[in-house]
Order: sequence, then structure tokens, then C-alpha cells
Amino acid sequence: MRETAIVALHARLQASLAAARSPAPLVLRGETVPQRLPPGGLVVIRDGETVEETAILSPLAWAIEHRAEVEVTVGGATPAARATLLDALLVDIAAAVSTDRTLGGAVEWAQPGAPEFEDVEVEGAAAARAASVPVALFFTVAGSPLA
Repeated sequence: MRETAIVALHARLQASLAAARSPAPLVLRGETVPQRLPPGGLVVIRDGETVEETAILSPLAWAIEHRAEVEVTVGGATPAARATLLDALLVDIAAAVSTDRTLGGAVEWAQPGAPEFEDVEVEGAAAARAASVPVALFFTVAGSPLA
């Protein structure tokens, strides 16, 4: 289920951001940040970690909260341009998740959290601005939390 949930989050963000943004950001999963940022920005989904497992008895099932990380990195000529592009991408990511909280039926609920921001400097490249957004994915599995 965890893999299904993360694949659904990736697909949802890829489709929504491609439709909402021009140029669209590059949306990857588990990749390293390239030296050169695409003009529309870069979105990398990290698998994250399971933060809570709650047993539900009779029949045995587990309510799982898994937190994936969505890393967003943008470039721009000025700090204001970077901040504007980053904010627009964050709004679009929140809208993509909020529009379909079940991610096409892959989870029971998806909830984006508050971002953490940082300025990124890459040697020999233009400055960039980044944010990391936790996305809580809630789902239930039968038998074992490893299912």
C-alpha cells in the first residue's frame, strides 16, 4: 500500500502541475537534484517514513500514517523571482492534493503540511530557492503493517 500511495502522489502531482504550469516543472521520484534546474522548477518526491501504525482489531488491520516529502526547487534571476515561482508551485501542489484527497482511491486521505524553506547554492550555477513539503498519506492495510 505504501508504494501504491507514493506512486499515486507522484502521478497526481505530475499530471496536475503539467496542466497548471507553463513551463511545467520536472516531477521526479527519489532522484538527485540535477546541476541545472528546469525553467519551470523541479519537484522531487521522497518516499519518507511511516510515522504512525495503529492496530484495529477484529479483523486485524493497521491504520497507517506515512509521511512523504515533496522537495520543490526553483531558480530565478532575483530573490523575488525565485520566491514568486516557489510560492506559485506550492499553491499548485496544495491544490493538486486538495482536489483529490484519495489520490484516485490509493489512500483514504492525503494532507499536505507546512513547508520548510531554504536558499540553495550550487557551485557554478545560479542561486535557487527550495522548500520541503511533508504530505501525510493515510491508509489501512490488512494483517500486517508490512502489507
